[in-house]
Amino acid sequence: MNYSDIEKLLADKAEYLLGFDKPKINKRRLALPSPQWIDQVSRHTDRSAQVKRNLKKIFNHGRLAGSGYLSILPVDQGVEHTAGASFAPNPDYFDPEKIIQLAIEGGTNAVASTYGILAMTSRRYATKIPFIVKINHNELLTYPNKYDQIMFATVKQAYELGAVAVGATIYFGSAQSDRQITEVSQAFAQAHQLGMGTVLWCYTRNAAFKTKKQDYHAAADLTGQANYLGATIGADIVKQKSPTTNFGFRDLKFGKYSDEMYQLIGDHPIDWTRWQVINDFAGKVGLINSGGASGDNDLQQAVATAVINKRAGGMGLISGRKAFQKSMKDGIKILHAIQDVYLEKKITVA
Repeated sequence: MNYSDIEKLLADKAEYLLGFDKPKINKRRLALPSPQWIDQVSRHTDRSAQVKRNLKKIFNHGRLAGSGYLSILPVDQGVEHTAGASFAPNPDYFDPEKIIQLAIEGGTNAVASTYGILAMTSRRYATKIPFIVKINHNELLTYPNKYDQIMFATVKQAYELGAVAVGATIYFGSAQSDRQITEVSQAFAQAHQLGMGTVLWCYTRNAAFKTKKQDYHAAADLTGQANYLGATIGADIVKQKSPTTNFGFRDLKFGKYSDEMYQLIGDHPIDWTRWQVINDFAGKVGLINSGGASGDNDLQQAVATAVINKRAGGMGLISGRKAFQKSMKDGIKILHAIQDVYLEKKITVA
């Protein structure tokens, strides 16, 4: 897919997203993705040579190898959203090997999944594509449902099956967030000691964040602060939902905010995402946005999300359901379309 194809696919959104050139925060303030990004941002940090080598394995794999950008296939939804609901659209993906095959044939930099799925396939595939083991999850079999990330696996298990990184989720804002912050901080410290990278799903979660008028779980200001907390506890890469609104602190009347802050956040999706990037220690922790749920216009939505992320200074997409809830062929098409945005030199950082 070339620039012209991307323009046509975006249709009436093309000029709005591709032509945006007045961001509130100048890109010169950011450590932008590049082939040298790991060496540039880590040379003064406590990250060991082995951590950097393992992160480079992710950045140097797949169709985006050497570009500084990432396309990752995440499949933990069998726990997070129930296996039945997740894999009924394509039952092939009940089989862990099919997930790895999609990641490889889809040209991704890495596959992120549960300990069970990656352990089941590690002897055959851990040397063929970088593994990121998700070590905690929110399971939905408890009745009534609860929302709490609990440990399903250990960092040592991830290390022993050959993973190059571990992933975890924290529900910032939830009643259990203090415990999750402590657990994940300790796990990330151990991962770094063992030479592995760390990826944090920095999600907000609190019933009060959703009102009758608006859902603020993906507000730019709240997600930006979640990113900052994730960077603080040692994430090398942050996964965050694409912002869909703003003014969470102001409208919900909690936390700290200012008019000056909201002037910097702006009102364009690229500005909102740039706020996420600058909260990732000014881009020195990489931002990858979620691909989102599968729907009716997945190809267009995936490409639009990739354009917003790239032009904001983000590092890529981590897209799962849009890819695996389809045939293998159509899933690969989605993943390749996302990657084409990052390979297209005409699409630049705003």
